[in-house]
Amino acid sequence: METAIFGAGCFWGVEEAFRQLPGVIKTEVGYTGGRTDNPTYRDVCSHGTGHAEVVRVEFDPSLVSYDQLLSIFWEEHDPTQLNRQGPDFGDQYRSVIFTSSDEQREQALASLEKERPKHRRPIVTQIVPAEPFWPAEDYHQQYLAKRGQSSCRI
Repeated sequence: METAIFGAGCFWGVEEAFRQLPGVIKTEVGYTGGRTDNPTYRDVCSHGTGHAEVVRVEFDPSLVSYDQLLSIFWEEHDPTQLNRQGPDFGDQYRSVIFTSSDEQREQALASLEKERPKHRRPIVTQIVPAEPFWPAEDYHQQYLAKRGQSSCRI
């Protein structure tokens, strides 16, 4: 098993997109990339912690590749929007790929280069080393699935 961490705006819809993919063993929403240990949703929304809302994806690389996960990441949000997605705004909604190995970093950078020509505006996605992951509160986990929804696309 391998793990990937992506921030692409509100984590509810992004989690559901990854959760549906064959080869994904587990998804978990949470926070990473900030300055506070064990932040709450309220802390993150205060814009004082620096965390991003993210989805941690545990996957079987024999069934789904990291490149396939990257494709889902790019499809699920607008990587040209700085610190926002649709009506949601703030640094917690930034577009970011947290990499856990040199190989993931290289693949993420290559996918970014392939993605650039598809957009008229510059891509603002960050590609940074993984930092400690803090799970979000239980009510955020599989939020859409619990409500019988398949997406919250805007």
